[in-house]
Amino acid sequence: MKRPPAKRFQDLIVSTYRPYFVPFPGFFQKAMLSDVLVLLDSVQFPLGTTWLNRNRFKNDQGTYWMTVPVWRKGLGLQRINEVKICRERPWARKHLAGLRAAYAKAPFFEEHEPFLENLFSRVPEMLLELNLMIIRYIMTILEMPTRLVLLSDLQITVKEPDLSAAICRELKGTCFLAQASAGKYLPGELFDREGIELRFFRPRPVVYPQLWGPFIGNLSMFDLLFNCGPGTCRVLKRALPQPEK
Repeated sequence: MKRPPAKRFQDLIVSTYRPYFVPFPGFFQKAMLSDVLVLLDSVQFPLGTTWLNRNRFKNDQGTYWMTVPVWRKGLGLQRINEVKICRERPWARKHLAGLRAAYAKAPFFEEHEPFLENLFSRVPEMLLELNLMIIRYIMTILEMPTRLVLLSDLQITVKEPDLSAAICRELKGTCFLAQASAGKYLPGELFDREGIELRFFRPRPVVYPQLWGPFIGNLSMFDLLFNCGPGTCRVLKRALPQPEK
């Protein structure tokens, strides 16, 4: 009796990123190349400025910053998932007004305006929750099948250089996709021992039509989404880099 052919198991590509505030396009490109994206919500929140609660947008004056105020004073070192938003200030209304002023003439701003109104009228207590709402919304709009996992749900407490390999092992990943800049911190032999292939991701510039003069790269993903709408996924794929080994 003839045996059926052996099953071929596909690679399971795992990557990580911190849960940034309205991340730049490279965040979503990396997600596109991954089967599972682990958001590092239980690592330390930086003491200085960080992309976790601020990002760049574009208006008639050029680049402008949007910052979500968070509680820091007297709290010492916090994990990202412990950081609370300062909801006492009227910043949310100002941010919504700023987006409207900057993007009212963008071709696809209007279809995303209801989400923005809901987001800024019902600001959650925790920064992580706000950022997750935005990340999940964008991934849904882009119809991305990538699975999002929180590091805190995996209950992994080791630090780098062991953290990435431990995450991949816990998820039964066959490949870990890391930022090219992290190569010097991730010893290849560690992944070799686990039978995990280590690949590197180097974001390429994502260029697309923008409002307000000369193109500015690496802005918040909202800038790309409001300007390109349904074409956003095509723009991201066009600039996808090939993973490096």
